[in-house]
Parts: sequence; structure tokens; C-alpha cells
Amino acid sequence: MQNSNASQGASLKQKFTNGLALFLPGIFLLGFNIGTGSVTAMAKAGADYGMSLLWTIVASCLCTFFMINLYGKYTLVTGETALQAFRKHIHPGVGIFFIVALTTGVCGSVMGVMGIVADVSFEWSKSLVDSGIPPLYFAIFFVALVYYIFWQGNTRVFERSLAAIVAIMSACFLLNFFIMMPSPSAILSGLLPNIPEQLLSKGKDPLLVIASMVGTTVFSGLFIIRTTLVKEAGWNLADYKQQKRDAMFSVFLMFVISASIMAAAAGALFETNTTLTKTSQLIGILEPLAGSFATALFAFGLVAAGVSSQFPNVLMLPWLWCDYTGQKRDMSLPKYRIVVFFISLLGLVVPLFGARPVLVMLVSQTFNAVILPLTVLCILYLTTRKHLMGEHRNNIAHNLVLVAILLFSLFTSYVGIRGVLQLVV
Repeated sequence: MQNSNASQGASLKQKFTNGLALFLPGIFLLGFNIGTGSVTAMAKAGADYGMSLLWTIVASCLCTFFMINLYGKYTLVTGETALQAFRKHIHPGVGIFFIVALTTGVCGSVMGVMGIVADVSFEWSKSLVDSGIPPLYFAIFFVALVYYIFWQGNTRVFERSLAAIVAIMSACFLLNFFIMMPSPSAILSGLLPNIPEQLLSKGKDPLLVIASMVGTTVFSGLFIIRTTLVKEAGWNLADYKQQKRDAMFSVFLMFVISASIMAAAAGALFETNTTLTKTSQLIGILEPLAGSFATALFAFGLVAAGVSSQFPNVLMLPWLWCDYTGQKRDMSLPKYRIVVFFISLLGLVVPLFGARPVLVMLVSQTFNAVILPLTVLCILYLTTRKHLMGEHRNNIAHNLVLVAILLFSLFTSYVGIRGVLQLVV
């Protein structure tokens, strides 16, 4: 009897493991995408404009799904990852550009992520310790934690660690949404595309916020890393439906979590006409409005979001380089451990030098939006080549959608650059 129960338990565990493995690439993308950059951008939008920019999340998620699916399909058909295809079929310089550009953007994200996580943790710790625990201590702890897991693990360990952290993050933000849920009319009105009146005199610029929202959701690195994950999963054309379901699962959760963050900020800050300059403001304002439980949920969710995005952030450069050169992704090699160590140390910059983490993140996400047009042009070129895609090359509808995304990305690049210049000049 005991052997039978043990056998059933092992069978259930195996089924769960196999089921989880089917969605690990999507979970990895979700953890990559929903970091403190997303939290900052969505919270900034909710604080300054309520739910009126919800349409931006919808448009961004639809673009992201189409691009994830198309990049994944290219790898299913050709067996090549994105960087391999750029180097082989376009120009080696294009692959190098993406490595440099994505690494630059990720370095900004590493600084902003840990700055926000440390700031939020400090603010929340005030409820436990008088005057709170200094942000630098939190930054050192989380930087060391991520690096320790990197040092000890392999790709599977990263993915499974992300799955656990993403589950915590999702639960926290979803529960928070139901506690702080705005009115149905506010949600519906936010689905109608509009650009709110600019309030630069109060430090508010919807164009910069829109660009940062698009930059953090329609992220070029997401599509390029997706091709690596699809190849490593061993998928081929027979797995196209699974690849599509995986992408849909990932993007659906992106939308739900992003909308939940926006709703929490709208309920806490927009109604009181409070400008968000630090994400940690939400901790102090949420408590009297929604209670300590909702505050703790948001704090845990945000920390989980930061840690989940920090894994792929610090690994971005060595992973891209291995992909581009065709080398095995052996992160135990000393050269990669040194690279990841120095990138991880960037997480201490904001708490050490007192930089504004929200501004760092907004500029970083806007930079991501600027490199998006080239990402669209590259996949448009590759997926229209008959010698590469054969019968699976784009049809007219696919090309029209790509052109629409290209125009959308050019617009967000323009407004992002203009928004950053308005802040600097």
C-alpha cells in the first residue's frame, strides 16, 4: 500500500514537473519582462493618469505576443536563433549592435531595479524597525542572493527559481488588484486610445510615460532571448501550437499583472493628485487606504518582480555572446562569472550615490523603445525570405501587422527621445 502511494506521489510529481516544463520558456519571459521597470512604468502611469493609459498596455501586449510568436516561429522553421540569423543573413554588425545596445539598456535596468527594490524594502522595514533598515543593506543582500544562485545553478535552476518567484509576484499583484480595484467605468474608458493633457509644470509628461510602458513591454531583448529558449527547449515545427500557447500564456499574465499595478497606483496616488517620484511612495500611501495586508502584498510583489528580472538582466551579456558566437552556455566559466559579478555590482549604484531610481528606470525603458524599430525590421526581412522560411514565410496580413508595429515603435521612439530631452534640457 505504501509503495502504491509512493508510486502515485512520484507520478503526480512527474506530471507536475512535465507540465511546468512546457511553460518554463513563457515563465522565464514573464519574469524577464515584469520587473521593477514594468512596475515603475505602470505605477507612474496609474499615479499620474489613472486608468486612462490602459490602452497602451493592451497595444503593447498585442505587439509583444505577435513578435514573440514570430521570432519563435522563425527558430522553429530554421533552427537558428535571432543573433545567429542576424549575423549570417543580414550583417555581423547588426548582431554586435544588439549585444551592445541591449547590454547598455540592461545595465541601466540593473541599477534602477536594485535601487527601487532597496528603497521599497527600506520603506516597508519601517513598520518593523524604527527608522527602517538602510537601503544599501537590502541592495547588498539581493545582489548577493542573485549572484549566489547564479554561481550555484545552471539554466534549469534559473528557470525553476524564476517560476517560484513569478508565482509569488503574480499572486501578490493579483490580490492587490482586487483590493484596490477601480470602477468598471474607469477600466473601460482606459481602453479607448487617448493621450492625456501634458502637465510638464508638475513634472508629468504622458509621452515619456507611454514610451517607457512600451519599452518595458515590447522589449527587443525578450524576442531575441525567446529564440534561444525555443531552441534549447528542443522544439520544432511540430511544437508550433505549444510555442504559441506558451507565448499567449506569458503575454496574458503580462497584461493582467501590468494592469493590476496600474490600478493599485491609480487608487493610491491618482485620486490624491500625488506625483510618483519614488515607487516606495506607494508603501506609505497604500497602508491607510487598503491596510497593512495590501501594503505587504505590494511590497513582496515588487521585490519578487525585481529579483525575477535581475536573473536575466545580469545574464544578458554572456548569454547573448554565447548565442552570437555559437558557444555552449556554460556559465561556470571564470570569464562569465567575472562579467556577471561586475554587472551585478551596478545594483549598488543607486543606494550608494542617491540617484533617482524612477528616473533611471524610465530613461532605461525609453532606451529600449528606441532600439525596437530595428528589431521589427530584422524579423520583417528574415521572415519574408523564401529560401529561409519556405512555405512558412509571411503572408500579406503578417507583413501589414509588422509594418503597423514598426510605425508604432517609431512613434514611441520619437516621443521617448523627446520626453527624455525635456527632462534633461
